[in-house]
Amino acid sequence: MAEKLRAHILVSGRVQGVFFRDSTKKKAQSLGVSGWVRNRPDGQVEAVFEGEEKKVKEMVDWARRGPAWAKVDRLDVSWEDYRGGFENFEIR
Repeated sequence: MAEKLRAHILVSGRVQGVFFRDSTKKKAQSLGVSGWVRNRPDGQVEAVFEGEEKKVKEMVDWARRGPAWAKVDRLDVSWEDYRGGFENFEIR
């Protein structure tokens, strides 16, 4: 059985108003990763990804670039133990 992992990320740059949340949800669903994504009042995008280690790492790598219109300046990631707290992936 594949190792499971949780990643909590904060993305800075031009990441709001560029379909970042919608694109993140579509990418997560395509990989079978659960969790959530939201805009923060400070202009960052915050997300939690849970699932198979390889797929969660792929999500984090994808978020370093984001969708076509985004300009990611910085991505901070906290690697955490898998908790299995999500049924699917949602935009908050």
